[in-house]
Parts: sequence; structure tokens; C-alpha cells
Amino acid sequence: MMDILINFENTYEPISIESDFSEMTFHSRQKDGANELILVQIKPLNNPNLPNVHNLGFGPPDGNGRFRDDVRLRHADVPKVFSTVLFHSLNFLNENPKLIVGIDGSDDLRATLYQMMFKTNKKYLDDFFVPLGVDYYVRIFRDGNYEQDEFGNYIAKPRAEQFDYNRSRHDLYRYYLFRLK
Repeated sequence: MMDILINFENTYEPISIESDFSEMTFHSRQKDGANELILVQIKPLNNPNLPNVHNLGFGPPDGNGRFRDDVRLRHADVPKVFSTVLFHSLNFLNENPKLIVGIDGSDDLRATLYQMMFKTNKKYLDDFFVPLGVDYYVRIFRDGNYEQDEFGNYIAKPRAEQFDYNRSRHDLYRYYLFRLK
């Protein structure tokens, strides 16, 4: 897997930015020479177990005000794309310092990419962010029973913890969070 070196001095120029920094667009040069419009959105997660978390997502616009994250693009400069997205997140957090931004690896490939990005850029990103990882747990009662819903399904709850840089790429977090330093 390719190392993605983050550099906030090497980002794409925004095409548009919402005044509250919840959205921005930019063009990403593709390997075939075309420019692909990328929409970045930061929206409330609305999970009572993860208060103050806003989800970060990006991809080509879908024409309905959202983005498509199921498209495999061939960016000419992947580090520049991620630097642009994270720099926009930094601007969002500077405007909203009590909030946390989360990024979901919608599949194992993306989760691995995010985990490796945080590990590879630890020293650089430590100047800006406090990274956290989220795993899910099921509560075990003192009597040995597991917490279940009315249908007998186990209730999995997210738990944020300090990002473990020693974790292998085969032990992925379910969700990646970061807040201002």
C-alpha cells in the first residue's frame, strides 16, 4: 500500500467553500489527465454515543447534494487529495473547536488506507490533531449475560480511545476520529 504523506502546503485550490466549512469542492487531476470534481462534506454524525462528532466524507458529487464514495478514482496525486481534505477539516475544526471529525473506512481497503495515513504522518499530524480510534463493544453484566435488545440481538456501542500507533494494519478501527490539538 502506498504511503500518503500529508502536507498542508501542497493542497488543491478550492472551487467553492460553504461559510460554515461544512462543504467544499476542488478539482483533482486524474492519471488520465482529466480533472475530477471532488465534494467534501462534514456533517453531524447524530450518534448519542459519539457526541460532538461530525462525519467527514468525500468523492465525486452524485447530483443530489451528496457525494459518491463507491467510485474508484485514479488520482494523479493521492497525497495532495488527502492533504486537501484534511486541511479543509482543520479549517472546519478551527471554526468549531469543540467538535470532533470522524472518517469511516467504508470498506477494509479504505480503513487500511486511513489507518496507514495516520501512522505514516504521526509526527506531522501531531502538530494539529489528536487522533482517536473507535471500536465497538458489547456490555457484559456481572451475571455473565450480554446486553441485548428486545429481539435478543447484542447491543454494540462505540468506544473512542487514544489512537494506537502500534496496532497492525490487520487490526483496523471501525471509525477514525480527530480533534484539534
